[in-house]
Amino acid sequence: MNKTLIVAALSALAAGGALAQSSVTIYGRMNLSAERQDAAGTKTSVLSNNSSRLGFKGSEDLGGGLRAGFQLEHGFDASTGLPNASFWGRQSEVNLSGAFGTVRMGTFTSEAYFATADYISMHNHDTGSSSDALYAYVGRNTNKVAYRAPEFVKGMSLELGVSLAESVPGREKSYDLAWNYVMGALHLGAGYEENGQAKQFAVRALYEMGPLTLGAYVQRDTDGYGVNYGDRTNTRVSAAYAFGLSELHLNFGHAGSYDNVANSSADQFTVGYNYNLSKRTKVYTYYTKVSDSAAKVYGGDFNSFALGLRHNF
Repeated sequence: MNKTLIVAALSALAAGGALAQSSVTIYGRMNLSAERQDAAGTKTSVLSNNSSRLGFKGSEDLGGGLRAGFQLEHGFDASTGLPNASFWGRQSEVNLSGAFGTVRMGTFTSEAYFATADYISMHNHDTGSSSDALYAYVGRNTNKVAYRAPEFVKGMSLELGVSLAESVPGREKSYDLAWNYVMGALHLGAGYEENGQAKQFAVRALYEMGPLTLGAYVQRDTDGYGVNYGDRTNTRVSAAYAFGLSELHLNFGHAGSYDNVANSSADQFTVGYNYNLSKRTKVYTYYTKVSDSAAKVYGGDFNSFALGLRHNF
């Protein structure tokens, strides 16, 4: 009897230890802005959704340095409560990590984008009407396998992803490669994507000087916005200044003309102010303006004045 009780107690303790090594987190973001928009002379007042989402992520310690994990993220329109077209379209991945690095499978955003355009888009996390309208995102997020190398050099990361064609007519494999390196106040990055004949390469730098943060990227793409458009160079600079609970933001982007499309250049300018009510909640305002050329590669002239509220949970 005593031996049976001891075995039962040890089994219970072991089960409790196994459970303690697993974790699941529920998280999300609600981000809405009231805006006065002008699209090519047509003025409207709108309540705009800025990439609101709900997510679940978790991991399990498998022992021996191995860890399994997953992440599910659903995007929805907080102004209507309606879901995006794909319920888990923002992210649905399973991964396995260890001393060898990390293997990821599923649906997830290109790390090349996070390493460049997203990294310097500080004022509203590259969402909504003030998001980067000129960056050429040519990769495909679905049916994806990726490998993230271990940190061979402190502060450096490297990831390669492949989206499989799966014998779908007209679909080709999509590739993306990302590199990041943090050296104190200096943050460097680069990203490459290829999807059929469309491809892009970008380099990024960000520097922190106390309350002032400066960032910039340069992108060179081929057919990023259309078949047989040719080559184009796109640049963007950004600045953020923090004082107390406030932040001032400024960014400017310029896209040159495509080789094969006359009058296809464009500019984008954004100025914004954020006030952090807490670590999770902020109110903000911004003005953004896209000046498009006659070819209207980016949808024509556009500007918006916005007042918003963002809450993370």
